[in-house]
Amino acid sequence: MTAKTNSAKKLFVKTYGCQMNVYDSERMIATLENSGYQNTQHPADADMILLNTCHIREKAAEKIYSELGRLKKLKAEKPGLKFGVTGCVAQAEGAEIMQRQPMVDIVVGPQAYHRLPKMAERAMSGEKVLDTEFPEEDKFDHLPQSPKMRRAPCAFLTVQEGCDKFCAFCVVPYTRGAEVSRSPARIIDEARDLVDRGVREITLLGQNVNAYHGQGATGTVSLAGLIAELAQIDRLARIRFTTSHPNDMTDDLIAALGHCDKLMPYLHLPVQSGSDSILKDMNRKHTAASYQLIVERIRAASPDLLLSGDFIVGFPGETEADFQDTLNLVEQVGFGQAYSFKYSPRPGTPAADKKAVPEAVKNDRLARLQTLLSKQQSAAQESMVGRVVHVLFEKPGKQPGQLIGKSEHLHAVHAVCDATSIGEIVPVRITKSMTNSLTGTVI
Repeated sequence: MTAKTNSAKKLFVKTYGCQMNVYDSERMIATLENSGYQNTQHPADADMILLNTCHIREKAAEKIYSELGRLKKLKAEKPGLKFGVTGCVAQAEGAEIMQRQPMVDIVVGPQAYHRLPKMAERAMSGEKVLDTEFPEEDKFDHLPQSPKMRRAPCAFLTVQEGCDKFCAFCVVPYTRGAEVSRSPARIIDEARDLVDRGVREITLLGQNVNAYHGQGATGTVSLAGLIAELAQIDRLARIRFTTSHPNDMTDDLIAALGHCDKLMPYLHLPVQSGSDSILKDMNRKHTAASYQLIVERIRAASPDLLLSGDFIVGFPGETEADFQDTLNLVEQVGFGQAYSFKYSPRPGTPAADKKAVPEAVKNDRLARLQTLLSKQQSAAQESMVGRVVHVLFEKPGKQPGQLIGKSEHLHAVHAVCDATSIGEIVPVRITKSMTNSLTGTVI
């Protein structure tokens, strides 16, 4: 590894979007640190700025162009400053980014981060570098481990990338490529390394994480099998996984939610709509009834599990009756947490050119759905008052002596506790439910 000195080139990375992008940013930083860069939290100090982008949210590309416009003044102050756009917007937009914003020197898709050091060299010599191919080699075989330093108690670990589902609204198959699962042995090694550096909880990441099918020494390993292996790591206390597809909730994974003590009782399982007609148009390949049946089986295995979901309102062709089906499903299932969005078209996806639902109708439906979901979330949190939960404290809170951590159910919990408890799992009796968190007293 190149020694870090005060003369080292400085790198600033801004991350947008999901947990997988957080993980990717960490690995990009580690890759460039091995080439002599030093990470900085201040863009004004940087010799290279990377924007690691997400294409899921509305007007994602325009937000990146706006950010580049805000950063342009730094280029005037430091002509040698290099800019890179990475991630899903880079994959989707490609050379268009450089055409619209000539200050950008590097555009790289999410499957080619392992090539960043050579790209950086070329950019520093004055070249424009574009790499949005899906390379044959696995980037994880080339990405280095992060430097051996203490880590926060919770960490993300990507185990699977890409998607073969081709939902009509989603760009992921086009920006992340086909489903690929990492080697179980490599994942276990990385998990052990994280635990050695202080991590107590690992969240396994994938676009369809429960479609994981890594090739082990004795054959294919499912996500449930991988979790069973990770559970053997002594100092690893907690395991989570996200995001799951209903069609990949296998029998062994449902069983693991019931019998694996280290697997936390929280599941994010997007349904998107309660209307079978809309689900068919979305190409989801499940129905409202099949989703509810899966949820029943999961709750039979893990009765205390908190369920989270995703919903899209105003998908092309959605009628008021379709929307009422969504409200009915929410009422019947009951969600402890959920994310809901208005449909917005993504260029290149099958639904992009379909007739749009009027914006005012989408706004009205989203407000009604969020009112119901907020009511359910509040009820789930209120049900925790008086209960003892086990909190993995992660950092100091805003109040003196207060720490913040997560319960088994992924609720944020505030409690007065000694700072030495950061990284420890502590029993806390919940005394109050707040808007998006709980307050409690250490037992």
